[in-house]
Amino acid sequence: MHEQLIFTAFLNKYFGGIAIALLHMVGLQPAHADAPITNPVAMEILVVLILLVFFVAVRASLSVDKPGGLQHLAEATEEFIADQAHGVMGHGYERYIPYAVVIGFFILLGNLLGLVPGFESPTANPTVPLGCALLTFIYYHFHGLRVHRHHYIKQFVGPVWALAPLMFQAARLLRDLGILSALQAADSGLTSEEVARQVDVTPYGVTVLLEAGRAAGLLRASDDRYFLTEVGDCLLADELASS
Repeated sequence: MHEQLIFTAFLNKYFGGIAIALLHMVGLQPAHADAPITNPVAMEILVVLILLVFFVAVRASLSVDKPGGLQHLAEATEEFIADQAHGVMGHGYERYIPYAVVIGFFILLGNLLGLVPGFESPTANPTVPLGCALLTFIYYHFHGLRVHRHHYIKQFVGPVWALAPLMFQAARLLRDLGILSALQAADSGLTSEEVARQVDVTPYGVTVLLEAGRAAGLLRASDDRYFLTEVGDCLLADELASS
């Protein structure tokens, strides 16, 4: 058993029995009966408690005339995340700001907690960022289905479902041939002829791939010039997509 942190030992002493009972209710056995609450879980609980105190303090100190430091911090964070959300989601982004703010604060505080002596960063444990990712995945797709119904699923496979495998191969070729990278490096975009010269592919082949990428949402076109979209940027930056 790993050495318990002070806060972990406190939780196990006073709430260990409750934790064991909850685990038994779902058919699970703790790895250590005398310490069912692990350090990462304890640090997550601590982060949640700190955030609860922070948000309550901000709510209690809200003032139009004399905003305090906590209010300035909360407003600056909300404004930053709102700007990012507006750029990514566009119309209707306001509904999802609270979740983005909370998950952002949770990850930030979880990372910073490891800098404090006697504590650990819960996000250093792979299960914690995985849990955040799964929660965000469910949240994202739930609202996608809620708003767009069955049309939400269609957007992942393009206008024709039978073309989904072809769209996947086109996206892979756009990445592997360096077309996405070439467009990413060109702030003013590239024509199909310019792309063909850079990647050593025939103009016809490049045009077919560029149009497939535009249909898949990886690219956009304006005045015969192609530009990388945010989806295309994510495809290039995603380590899983590159493996």
